[in-house]
Amino acid sequence: MSDIPRRAASRTAKLAALPLGFAGRTALGLGKRAVGIASDVISADIQQRTAEQLFSVLGQLKGGAMKFGQALSVFEAALPEEMAGPYRQALTKLQEAAPPMPVGSLHRVLEEQLGPDWRDLFAEFDDSPAAAASIGQVHKALWKVPPKRKNAKPKTIAVAVKVQYPGAGDALLGDLKQLSRLAGMFKIIQPGMDIKPLLAELRERITEELDYALEAETQRAFATAYANDPEIFVPAVIAAAPRVLVTEWVDGMPLAKVISDGTEEERDEAGRLMATLHFSAPARAGLLHADPHPGNFRLLPDGRLGVIDFGAVARLPGGHPEPIGRLVRLALEGDAQAVADGLRSEGFIKPDDEIDAEAVLNFLRPMIEPVAVEKFRFTRTWLRGEAARLSNPRSPAYQLSRKLNLPPSYLLIHRVTLGSIGVLCQLEACAPYREILEKWLPGFAPVS
Repeated sequence: MSDIPRRAASRTAKLAALPLGFAGRTALGLGKRAVGIASDVISADIQQRTAEQLFSVLGQLKGGAMKFGQALSVFEAALPEEMAGPYRQALTKLQEAAPPMPVGSLHRVLEEQLGPDWRDLFAEFDDSPAAAASIGQVHKALWKVPPKRKNAKPKTIAVAVKVQYPGAGDALLGDLKQLSRLAGMFKIIQPGMDIKPLLAELRERITEELDYALEAETQRAFATAYANDPEIFVPAVIAAAPRVLVTEWVDGMPLAKVISDGTEEERDEAGRLMATLHFSAPARAGLLHADPHPGNFRLLPDGRLGVIDFGAVARLPGGHPEPIGRLVRLALEGDAQAVADGLRSEGFIKPDDEIDAEAVLNFLRPMIEPVAVEKFRFTRTWLRGEAARLSNPRSPAYQLSRKLNLPPSYLLIHRVTLGSIGVLCQLEACAPYREILEKWLPGFAPVS
């Protein structure tokens, strides 16, 4: 049986086995250390084997486990190059597919959600999924458009039919509870990486992501905001129910394909469009697309960026918070005290903590390098350098980061921005990011 949940005991056992597997490999590392093998070799060996097991298990389970794996997958670009290959293969598989649900289960969901005559809504329906996601799978079909005149022949349009796995809600809750046990493991694998806020955030949004009718409302809002836009394409919503969503079909080159096989020009343009979507959506739609993994985007034949999943969003009715843009601008101008004061007023620095303003500015400068120049090329090398700077316990940046706080109101924006940067580094995209921020990020443009 391929439905979610699979037998709860089996799912729990697979997730619970991950820390045990890591413990075994740690013991292996200690044994190698005893016979004189260098510690960096041990670390790489442990990390590589742990990665293979971790993403293999996450990929099998769908639900919260797969969603968490997809969230992690955008950070592949931060890995050391000698380890990136095995991770890249495992993560690409994770992004692409999960075992499909049985056809009988598929038809039952369609009947429950669209009615017993659901087949009459389609001229054609492909029972084989065109894609699989964490809580549902997508089928290609031809939707019948009712004729406007009597006796006129009905037209058809190609549609994507997203059908939620039976039991997806229970699986998400169960998986996230189990995955919280992995927090300690990730702390060892990647010092400084705390998955608990990510898990808490995912848990808070489970209800929203499971409701396809709510996703349809969000997609309609995006579609209205970007109607006839020359750069961003949002497919129309055709029909929606709590567990089935029918939208216009989008043809184009998947972003994963652009990353692996795209020309430099295609990768640069995809990066520019990703950044444009990220910063313009809060201003235009009052929403931030909050799931920036490559499976959710297509580069269309006409050059636009197609966006195909709106299950995860942040609601920002006032647009991006103005302090973000203002503090980045002040940091670029070198005003250390104003930056420190602004961070304190926003809750990034606790009221009673003494902190060196110049040290804070030195901490931030490498992060804002992409908008310090007219054009910047994101690279895996740049991201690995930043990851090493921030995660090395002996570095000043690591020591300072332990004193900084992340206010809950900024958590989702922070995660989405990091995820988007991960994708830009996978693309190795060069674009005028500073110009995009000047146009769309409140507070960033110089005060005239």
